[in-house]
Amino acid sequence: MPQLKDRLRSDLTTAMKARDELRTATLRMVLSAVSTEEVSGKEARELSDDEVQAVLRREAKKRREAAEAFAGAGRADQAAREQAEEGVLVDYLPAQLEDADLVAIVADVVTRTGASGMKDMGKVMGAVTREVAGRVEGGRVAAEVRRQLG
Repeated sequence: MPQLKDRLRSDLTTAMKARDELRTATLRMVLSAVSTEEVSGKEARELSDDEVQAVLRREAKKRREAAEAFAGAGRADQAAREQAEEGVLVDYLPAQLEDADLVAIVADVVTRTGASGMKDMGKVMGAVTREVAGRVEGGRVAAEVRRQLG
């Protein structure tokens, strides 16, 4: 069994014993999403830690977007709940890169690939995405690549 999935399950048990409603509900939701991912497709399979992290990133992004939507609609209580759920999920993801680190990585890739304008954005994006591998959200990467190429 992948270590991350096992950690999620043991943390769920701990949260249930501690009667931590937020953590319990959030971990149940993400474990449900992991199970759904495992049985989707032609045959059932066990997800690797990287695939479980991808599910966690996707669920955290959903919470972030929902919080923004609720805040925009004036529902601060619901937005706060979504942000709290995102906070629980972020604990299981690798630390995000700082802006300065992202700027340096993009600059390095632009230099290595010899990119000279927006026509080379796809080439740069592919290389940067492989290098940062889940430590930076795609929107941040695209914005920085556009900034440096534009």
